[in-house]
Amino acid sequence: TRSLSITSADQSMFEKAQGEKVTLPCTFVLSEEDEGPLDIEWVLIPADNQKKEQIIIMYAVDRIYNHYYAAMTERMQFTNPDPKSGDGSLDILNLKATDTGTYQCKVKKAPGVQSQKIQLTVLVRPARTKCSIEGSQEIGKDVTLKCASREGSPVLSYDWRRVSGTQELPAISMLNKNTGELVLKNASQDYSGTYSCVASNRVGTDECSVELNVTPPINTAGIIAGAIIGTLLGLSVLGLLVICFCKKQREKKYEKEVHHDIREDVPPPKSRSSTARSYIGSNRSSLGSMSPSNMEGYTKTPYSQVPSEDFERTPAQNPTFAPSKVAAPNLSRMGAVPVMIPAQSKDGSIV
Repeated sequence: TRSLSITSADQSMFEKAQGEKVTLPCTFVLSEEDEGPLDIEWVLIPADNQKKEQIIIMYAVDRIYNHYYAAMTERMQFTNPDPKSGDGSLDILNLKATDTGTYQCKVKKAPGVQSQKIQLTVLVRPARTKCSIEGSQEIGKDVTLKCASREGSPVLSYDWRRVSGTQELPAISMLNKNTGELVLKNASQDYSGTYSCVASNRVGTDECSVELNVTPPINTAGIIAGAIIGTLLGLSVLGLLVICFCKKQREKKYEKEVHHDIREDVPPPKSRSSTARSYIGSNRSSLGSMSPSNMEGYTKTPYSQVPSEDFERTPAQNPTFAPSKVAAPNLSRMGAVPVMIPAQSKDGSIV
């Protein structure tokens, strides 16, 4: 007895690169005995068996329904606009890595029912591949060239080649295609040149390059000596600056202290002659206020005790002053009372 059958069962696995387009085949043949309505469904079977199947597109009652799976709404369609003609294949555009999975095509026309599963793997091409050098680039040292892609689906493979010179890798070299490391043993100046690394997987390649320059060993002793001399010179200059700064601070401090010691509110010292006149004037005032009744109790003060150098000089040193010719004022006319001023005789008595 003839019945519905799917004819596109030759290929069940597809590998495509990200950004490409894939056509998942699903062709079928109807039987005269199948009299029910035709239904075509594409579903995505999750890797986790605990999750339910997700319908992504469906044809039923002469209509296409493609709003079930938002992640592919704008990127999928039936290959044939009229699937009832026997072609229910599915096109997926601009593939993404998240599109990887198992897809199942189901064709129903009662009483016939058939289905087919297809495994789709979306691979990412190698991209953003970087080359670098690890180790000292000196003669006699071991140098490691590294290569790694930041993007790309496994399994990635790396291959190094020499671009300049002999275009052959040095005889003493070890390449690890899985890690992308190329170890050059006992490097010599002949190893210098440009090296290129090609990263590849099943869907694409990417490339980077690096320049190797093997040089003689560096004179580390000279570098260390120069560094020490430079450090000592720097410390010397710093020490001189500190000394100059401290000296300047001490000078400023000294000037400030001297400035504070000079006070403007202190009167200048009196002269010796003015001191003596003040002393004599005070004694005369005291004597002038005495009456004849209290003269006997007056304590004699010899003029030799006056605190003035003018009176301590020898007679030869004392200056001679000419007698003044200024007339004495008439006290009676001025209304003043005459006062008797005592004088001291040669024997020391008061007269």
